[in-house]
This record gives sequence, C-alpha cells and structure tokens, in this order.
Amino acid sequence: HVQLVESGGGSVQAGGSLRLSCAASIPTYSSVSMAWFRQAPGKEREGVAGIYPGARSTYYADSVRGRFTISRDNAKKTLYLQMKSLEPEDTAMYYCAASRNALGSWLLISPSQYNYWGQGTQVTVS
Repeated sequence: HVQLVESGGGSVQAGGSLRLSCAASIPTYSSVSMAWFRQAPGKEREGVAGIYPGARSTYYADSVRGRFTISRDNAKKTLYLQMKSLEPEDTAMYYCAASRNALGSWLLISPSQYNYWGQGTQVTVS
C-alpha cells in the first residue's frame, strides 16, 4: 500500500515557525521525489518545495525561498518542511506528495507530476 500522512500543522502568529512532517508508507521511498504543496480557499494548489531522492538538491517556490526548508530522512521514510518567518499569506492546507516521474527544475513542484498525496494538514498564520 501507499500512504502519506502529514502532521505538525496548527495556528501561529506572524513571524512564528512550524515544522511539518510527512510519514511515507511507500516502497522504495529513497528512490522517489517528494514535495510539499499548499492550497488556500479560492486558489489553485501550488508547489511549495520539492526534494530529489537522496536529497541531492531541492527546489523552492519564490514565495517561500529563504524562509522554508525541505528535508527528508530516508531511513525513517519521513519528509519535513521547516517553516520560519511565517506570514498570513502562508495560511493554507499543506499536502505532501510523492512522484516516481523524472522531474527537473520547476517540475519538481508541479502538482500534475505527483502520483500520491496525503490528506493535508492545516496551517493558519495570524
């Protein structure tokens, strides 16, 4: 089976921090690309940050670059998103996703490239 479960969301004040986690029950986790996406009410789902197998490199949306850090622990099959300097504009449902496609640059955070999705965790910044 394939299952992605996010956790760590919540409500914080502007300028605060949160660390999201995604537990990935997926075969050969170390060989799949992973990413975080978010969707706010009335808006399209957008890519936040992506990471290649083995964490060789990462890719960030312009809106979060310098504030968010994506990482992965392949031994624990867990994906993380460390968020700092949070802004009200970061308020959204955050999803983790996995892809077995060959991705490059911005495609790493393109929703259409991902096969498996978690249920989401809400982040609210006020």
